[in-house]
Amino acid sequence: MMIEVEQVLVHEDVLKENFVCNLSKCKGICCVEGDSGAPLDQEETVILAEIYPKIKHLLNEKGIRAIEEQGTYVVDEDGDLTTPCVDKNKECAYVLFENGITKCAIEKAYEEGIVDWQKPISCHLYPIRITKYPEFDVLNYDRWHICHDACTFGRELKIPVYSFLKGPLIRKYGEEWYKELESSVAAM
Repeated sequence: MMIEVEQVLVHEDVLKENFVCNLSKCKGICCVEGDSGAPLDQEETVILAEIYPKIKHLLNEKGIRAIEEQGTYVVDEDGDLTTPCVDKNKECAYVLFENGITKCAIEKAYEEGIVDWQKPISCHLYPIRITKYPEFDVLNYDRWHICHDACTFGRELKIPVYSFLKGPLIRKYGEEWYKELESSVAAM
C-alpha cells in the first residue's frame, strides 16, 4: 500500500516501521559498507565540486586521495551518480572518524558554518530511498541488516521512519508537503 502526497508516493513501510539511528551501536557503518557511494542528484555534483576545497582539511588522507584520483563524484557500475569511495568500494571518501564513530565531513563543515549544504539528500534521508520517475517520486524504506539496532531503538521509542526523518523530508519536499503527509497518516 502507498499513499500519495502531491507527486510523491510513500510506501506504507515508511509510515509504519520504526527507526532511530543509534550511532553508539552501529558506529556509522552505513558510510563504510555497501557496493558504491551515496547516491547523488545532478545538482549535488556541482555543490560537491564547490565545497571540496572548503572541507578538504576535515578529510583523512585516504579520502583526499580517492577524491583527487576519482573526482568529487563518480558514476558507478549502474550508471548512477555517487560519492567516490576509498579503494573503489570501501568507505565514502567524505567520511571522518571521531572516537570510533564514522561521521560525515560535509555535515561537520555544515555544523561549523564552513559550508551551507548539510550533506547529500540520500544520506540525510536514509533509510528512505527515492526512486524517481518523470511524473513522481516513490519513497521506499530500505531494510539493511546493519541497521538492526536502529530498528530496535525505533521500536523502543515508537518512532516511525517518517517521523524520525521529518527534517530531511522537509528539506527535500517542504514543510507544507510534510504537514500533508502527517494529515494523510492521521486519516489512515
